[in-house]
Amino acid sequence: MGVTTSPDGIKEIRTPLSDADVESLRAGDRVRITGVLYTARDAAHGRLDRLIEKGERLPFDPRGQIIYYTGPSPARPGDVVGSIGPTTASRMDKFTPALLRLGLKGTIGKGYRSQAVKDALRQHRGVYFGAIGGAGAVLSQFVKKLSIVAYEDLGTEAIRRLEVESFPAIVVNDCHGGDLYQDGAKAYAREGA
Repeated sequence: MGVTTSPDGIKEIRTPLSDADVESLRAGDRVRITGVLYTARDAAHGRLDRLIEKGERLPFDPRGQIIYYTGPSPARPGDVVGSIGPTTASRMDKFTPALLRLGLKGTIGKGYRSQAVKDALRQHRGVYFGAIGGAGAVLSQFVKKLSIVAYEDLGTEAIRRLEVESFPAIVVNDCHGGDLYQDGAKAYAREGA
């Protein structure tokens, strides 16, 4: 585990993540993630939320982990996984603070996050990474192993455990209040516009 910076300036991340790992990341950092990612979308988050409300055990330990908001398509023969692009992160906003409270350290998706999620990232030392939408076929090349962890009945929305190598992403929201979308808009705003 840990974060190092490669000669090309990209931060190399190994999961699971510690508080120190998360604190070393800043909005706008380009990263390559190696280790384990868990997949979960709306339906799986709904089930996880019910378990959290009842105080029951989750199907995986979220401490130090990253959830990737994706529902991969089936693999072609010889491939580990089919297209595995990100889904819109804001759809999971109502579930994310509770998972961060339980020790989740990161999420990967596309699009912006709510203020409640950004506040929870600061409070619980978490990070939101953006992945490139529309590049699911390319992103599948970074997945080396895949297994279903829970909710197989949900099909593509089942919770999966992915082993990834150098999975590319960018830090959108860090635990210091940094927001790539807001910072980027300010940097490119024209005076008087």
